[in-house]
Amino acid sequence: MQRRGMKIGIGLCGVLLLAAAGSAWADSNPFVGKWHWNKAQSKLAPGEPVPGDMTAEFSRVDTKHVKWSVTVTNAQGRASVQSFDTPANGEFYPINGDTVASFTVNGSTLQGTFKGPAGEMDSLTCSVSADQRKMTCNGAMTGSDGKTENYVDVYDRG
Repeated sequence: MQRRGMKIGIGLCGVLLLAAAGSAWADSNPFVGKWHWNKAQSKLAPGEPVPGDMTAEFSRVDTKHVKWSVTVTNAQGRASVQSFDTPANGEFYPINGDTVASFTVNGSTLQGTFKGPAGEMDSLTCSVSADQRKMTCNGAMTGSDGKTENYVDVYDRG
């Protein structure tokens, strides 16, 4: 499992085209919509490969459910998409064959934790700016060796 693939964010971060939410929901939720990774303002964990591009799209974020996807393009221009569709009740649910994730939503804060098969873990907290134009995800990846590396993924709306 690649570490960026586990990140999300939410980002990731990791995060992305799902069914669109109704306009009334999109207007009331700061996360819903398409987000483009801001490479200049983001800070990768040491040794993390730099993606060529990354986009996240949220179609639902509420206290009951999180539905989003992430498209990561590598330096060679190859894109991979990871989709997430899970309850947001803080319990762990499988998101693919070997990874589980847990999400919670508290107002304008989205928290996610991913656990991989070898004990690696990626925890992140995302929040949207007051003008709803920027989303910042602060995260920490812990490897199977117990070493933790911090990162920040910043996204611009659109």
